[in-house]
Amino acid sequence: MEFPADRRFLALWVAAGLVAALAFFWFGWVGPPWSRSTGITFCAFRRVTGIPCPGCGLTRAMAELSHGHLLAALRLHPFSPLVLVEGASLWGGVGLALLRARPLALPPRLFERLIIWQGAAFLALWLGRLATGTLPW
Repeated sequence: MEFPADRRFLALWVAAGLVAALAFFWFGWVGPPWSRSTGITFCAFRRVTGIPCPGCGLTRAMAELSHGHLLAALRLHPFSPLVLVEGASLWGGVGLALLRARPLALPPRLFERLIIWQGAAFLALWLGRLATGTLPW
């Protein structure tokens, strides 16, 4: 059975959401393959500079969120709940656009402004944590 193009995108969207949800809970309960026990660092920034990057702790924070440990997640990365909500919202918005067979409609320049402001917030948080020695290692 051949899906029309819009059905294929919808199927891909559903599959991507399922994979993301399964990974979220799998990493939370079992742990990612690169967890603390292996000592492997996948972050290129940390490998080159020796210091954690602005997103350091997000994977472990998401694992804590999947356990329902909000305070532990916030200690690892204060923006982790925001990133989780943004990812889920983007996934839902894309799905809604696919169902309506219309492009994802955002107010003009909103997406660019959100990226700039969130990037600035990540950088400010990182610099503050770097200065105070509170980055997760």
